[in-house]
Amino acid sequence: MLTPLFSEDAELLPQTPLSVSRITSLIKHDLESRYPDVSVEGELSNCKIAASGHLYFSLKDEQAVMQGVMFRRDLLTLSFVPRDGMKVVARGGISLYAARGQYQLIARSLNHAGLGEILAMLEARKRKLAAEGLFDDSRKKPLPFFPTRIGVVTSPSGAAIRDIIKVLKRRNPKAHIILLPALVQGEEAAYSIAARIDQASRWNLAEVLIVGRGGGSIEDLLPFSDERVVRAVAASRIPVISAVGHETDWALCDYAADVRAPTPSAAAELASGDLGLIIREIDQFSEMLAHSMRRVLARARERLSMVSPRRMEALLVRKHIEMAQAFDTAVERMRTSMESRMEQLRRRLELAARTLEIANPHAVMKRGYSIVRKTDPSARARVVRSASEVQPGEQVHIVFASGEAGAIIEKTSQDNSS
Repeated sequence: MLTPLFSEDAELLPQTPLSVSRITSLIKHDLESRYPDVSVEGELSNCKIAASGHLYFSLKDEQAVMQGVMFRRDLLTLSFVPRDGMKVVARGGISLYAARGQYQLIARSLNHAGLGEILAMLEARKRKLAAEGLFDDSRKKPLPFFPTRIGVVTSPSGAAIRDIIKVLKRRNPKAHIILLPALVQGEEAAYSIAARIDQASRWNLAEVLIVGRGGGSIEDLLPFSDERVVRAVAASRIPVISAVGHETDWALCDYAADVRAPTPSAAAELASGDLGLIIREIDQFSEMLAHSMRRVLARARERLSMVSPRRMEALLVRKHIEMAQAFDTAVERMRTSMESRMEQLRRRLELAARTLEIANPHAVMKRGYSIVRKTDPSARARVVRSASEVQPGEQVHIVFASGEAGAIIEKTSQDNSS
């Protein structure tokens, strides 16, 4: 049995010299027994995935650095790709790599530093927004069958927009892609994303809207869990497809969106409709219709062949009579309708003529009335309606039903009866 190298009961090693392998084995055993399960926080550097699928990395802080390894089976369970510069908490056991005499951390899990606080914050926010009904299924809108205007809220230079364009051009080349460029990472990203969603909804810029970005750490994806973005997605009048990160990534806007896609490419598949599929379905329907028509014609020919010439002649005569009667009925209905309409128009015309006749001043003048006008061109009112409007000695012009005459006013008087 090996004696622990650093145990309190082994203050002195045997005076017999130990081989390098022996002392290394003692140290390895002691490290593994003392530190089988530790959590170490630091910054990743020198990340490299070997051909075997194992991840090799360094974990450092301001004063020290240690080596680490994560075997392939554990690496495949991660929800993110470890990269240099990430601050993480690595959990595992301390061991020693005998070939180099170097101690290292055998990591079984990797999490972002502060991940617990972030997840707790997101969970609290999720409960709050869910209580407001923003995630209710009753709010979900169906996607359009075959949209011609597809809006995309994402970075104009990211991989997501390239993947989306590639899929849309293949599946729906007739669709017009409307890029609404937004920041997808950083302090201003949430405001930028929410503003673009509001703009698309307010101006009805598209029939369906893809909102997303490529993969990243949970911190990178936080803008898509911001309340402003979630509320903008929920309030959008345009159906929204959320496409944030890769399949294992998630954001709160996924719950508010009408549809959640695992990747931007998958979102493009959902949004585009498949022109090829539609064409194939039309071809299948056309073939079914043609087949049905052929069957109908075949049955008609069969029935026709069973009819004797005499019965056929009688049938044609009967059909001719029926069609002639139907034609006569239609003509009679049309004639009656036209006569009724003409009578209505005649009555309206007579009424209009009587109305015009009553309003015609010449008709009134034929009953003995006349019109008196002033001859002075500077007079404000040419037609004289009252004796008070003229003076003795003033010249006036009189219009009769037949002819005109000039006159001079000799005297005036007021009729007090009116």
